[in-house]
Amino acid sequence: MELTIGEMAGKVWSTLLKKEEIALTQLPKMVHEKEVLVYQALGWLAREGKVNYRVDGNKTFVSLIR
Repeated sequence: MELTIGEMAGKVWSTLLKKEEIALTQLPKMVHEKEVLVYQALGWLAREGKVNYRVDGNKTFVSLIR
């Protein structure tokens, strides 16, 4: 499973690289993968200090730290 999460982290990173900011709920649709795997990949990236989260009202957005 770790390899799959790592691969998904790469895919999420590439997707975030193309967009400045993405609503957290839209990201699984954009990468065409199950929510649980995408959120695990985001955790991986967050632990490495590569993503930023922003809350606006009841929506959460994610972006790369540049």
